[in-house]
Amino acid sequence: MLRFLPLLLMLGGGYLAWQFSVRKTLRELNLHSTEMVDAKLLALCEKLAEALGVRRVTVRIYEVQPVNGLAAPDGQIFITRGFYERYRSGAVTPEEMAGVIAHELGHVALGHSRRRMIDFTAQNAMRAVLIAVISRVVPGIGARVADLLTRLLSARLSRQDEYEADAYGAALLAKAGIGAAPQISLLRKLGALAGEGRGPAWLMSHPDTRDRIAALERLTADWPDPS
Repeated sequence: MLRFLPLLLMLGGGYLAWQFSVRKTLRELNLHSTEMVDAKLLALCEKLAEALGVRRVTVRIYEVQPVNGLAAPDGQIFITRGFYERYRSGAVTPEEMAGVIAHELGHVALGHSRRRMIDFTAQNAMRAVLIAVISRVVPGIGARVADLLTRLLSARLSRQDEYEADAYGAALLAKAGIGAAPQISLLRKLGALAGEGRGPAWLMSHPDTRDRIAALERLTADWPDPS
């Protein structure tokens, strides 16, 4: 039993680090956000709620400028002020914003936050083991190599989450009578709205936008037009 103690301690440390991060994130989000009250978006949220069989879908505006949507670990949905301003200026349609909300609801429904907690805890332990093993073979670079490997794994898992949330969002939009077309059209605008990432694709937490569009087009090719 004692030989497993270091591993158990590493797993426990990872879990505690995750919980601390979650609490800090929720405190920040709730402190700097207000409930969305836009009539057009609320009407679309009612359609999403009806399709889900829930009383309502609540969305909060997070007061930061980067263009983004967020699903908090406790299931709350956030749209950044920067994204909302793009909508208010006409650069993004109400239906496209509904696509963002549906995507974030996908993260919640599919349990991605819980999955990331498990992954983070395991990766924390894996990183410590890798540092110990690699440092014995090549002293001085164990931490760097371990960091790179865990980042690669984390990015790959995160990209998979995005594809799953896209598919869930498309299905929800179709069921709500909105259709997946706005979701695809928003992805086409995303580079201009938020700026495309320039880092290596294998280190990016989101898939290439073109790949996401292609996946959604394959998924929805035979779906009826809701109009």
